[in-house]
Amino acid sequence: MPERGEGADAGVPGRAPVIERRLHPVTPLRRAWAPLAVLAGWAVHDPNAAQEQLARLTDTMLLLGIAVLVPAAGLYGFLSWWFTHYAVTDTELRIRTGLLFRRTAHIRLERVQAVDVSRPLLARVAGVAKLRIDVVGTDDKDELAFLSEREARALRAELLARAAGFAPETAREVGEAPAHVLLRVPPRELARSLVLTGATWGSLCAALVVPTLLWLFTENVWTVLVTALPLLGTAGASSVGRFVTEFDWTVSESPDGLRIDRGLLDRAHETVPPGRVQTVRIVEPLLWRWRGWVRVELDVAGSDNSVLVPVAPRAVAEAVLARVLPGASVPAGLSPVPRRARWCVPVWWRGHRLAVTGPVFAARSGLLCRRLSLVPHAKVQSVRLTQGPWERRWGLADVHVDTGADKTVTARLRDAGEAARLLAEQAERSRTGRRDAPPDRWMTAR
Repeated sequence: MPERGEGADAGVPGRAPVIERRLHPVTPLRRAWAPLAVLAGWAVHDPNAAQEQLARLTDTMLLLGIAVLVPAAGLYGFLSWWFTHYAVTDTELRIRTGLLFRRTAHIRLERVQAVDVSRPLLARVAGVAKLRIDVVGTDDKDELAFLSEREARALRAELLARAAGFAPETAREVGEAPAHVLLRVPPRELARSLVLTGATWGSLCAALVVPTLLWLFTENVWTVLVTALPLLGTAGASSVGRFVTEFDWTVSESPDGLRIDRGLLDRAHETVPPGRVQTVRIVEPLLWRWRGWVRVELDVAGSDNSVLVPVAPRAVAEAVLARVLPGASVPAGLSPVPRRARWCVPVWWRGHRLAVTGPVFAARSGLLCRRLSLVPHAKVQSVRLTQGPWERRWGLADVHVDTGADKTVTARLRDAGEAARLLAEQAERSRTGRRDAPPDRWMTAR
């Protein structure tokens, strides 16, 4: 990887020299598309004006425009790459970007909670990868696009080692932590699960029925197309899109946390940070039950990672879940709501259940598609009790548990006296849980 030279910390006594590095030389090709994307966006936003401007251009003017635009785009891509550098110091990762307006990101290494490697299809052809850094307390991820695959993995291992507390002089030599495969989802099982998902058939039926009805009533081709294309896109995203995204889903355990490798066209290598999981949901669609399948989803503080297991037998999924929430398990018995709850929520009241164990607060909802949410007591930020006028009439109340991922798990339609006890007891469990919880660290040994 090209090196620029020593940074500002090079002359500080007792500190190792800081080497600023550039991204992979293929990066300008990616960034050269920015000026062209601006023109394309203008043409899409105002197609009539764009068509008028093109009609005024002669062939000579068009060729001259292309002859100027293409080199200008290439120059922009080269200069943006030339002025982008990154460096790893004793305490932080620095990323300097900007051609006209300079920006320097200082990422504290002890705040790093995940470092993911993704390889889009064209990047895989070019042998490069994108590195995304997830930092505690921020919603946006900083990224380095692109690095060679070898450099991306080496830098990822170094950042994780530094985040775990390894000394700077040894972090580069630690290498990537070993991983043990816990789960691999076969493509055939993934395809069957999508076929047995109600959302797949619902979106497909909507894509076929709604345009047909519009054609019968309006006989307007444009109305049908404007309606059909988004519906077909939704149907494709819920079936083919999910298959492509979740293809070859593999969950591995390492000292870094749980690693997830997935993707048919675009390969992604993600990490579930230990100690940052706020909520685990076990989703059980109706048609999956006779196969004994479940889906496991996560709420992770400061991360957009939401799926841990796309589909797996319940026993296998619970074994993986035990790695995320050590000491916790799925409660065997869930307490139903009082029968008078049927006057507040007809039919669907049967789907609401609750269990509170030593490690977790567990609330289930849904009748056709069951969703069981598990919240570790140490991750509860606040507890609330709400009671509407109709619930008050029947002596019922809802208990809301708020987590650090800005999510809420609700135990609905509980007896009002039971809800008041839950409120007080859960507040105490959360306080003692946070006091006794181990610190959120990456790993203890390699």
